[in-house]
Amino acid sequence: MPSYERELRVEAPLEEVWDFHSRVSGLEALTPGWMGLRVESIVGPDGEPDPGILEAGSELTLSTRPFGVGPRQRWTSVITERERADGTAYFRDEMVRGPFDRWIHTHAFYADGDETLLRDHVEYELPLGVLNAAATPFSRVGFEAMFRKRHQLTRAQLE
Repeated sequence: MPSYERELRVEAPLEEVWDFHSRVSGLEALTPGWMGLRVESIVGPDGEPDPGILEAGSELTLSTRPFGVGPRQRWTSVITERERADGTAYFRDEMVRGPFDRWIHTHAFYADGDETLLRDHVEYELPLGVLNAAATPFSRVGFEAMFRKRHQLTRAQLE
């Protein structure tokens, strides 16, 4: 399965970076404006609407309309794992409905003194069947633009 990975060193402590990424407000702040993100609903693992923290079992339904072109694309993801240990943390979201055949995004955080190393790792399958192999190199161009902007916004929010 194809994958994409990007790292960022943030001049902020792990706890601050982790807390920021654990909330839907962090997702909204880090999504580039050109994606046209709209949070449709968030349901916590206990069925509670709009939980403060995105715990394992939380389900997010979003829609995007990149560059304001075409119909809105709906995307539903579930936080499948969320762990915090001494000096490290991560959470993983998996798309259950949306524009990809498969999307698994692991957000990992590593303390380094007063700084944090953030690593985004995405495993994905495009919805193009036999054309996937030919189209995958082009998908990385879009991922690079999106994650580069997300990381710029992360720095702007946390440093």
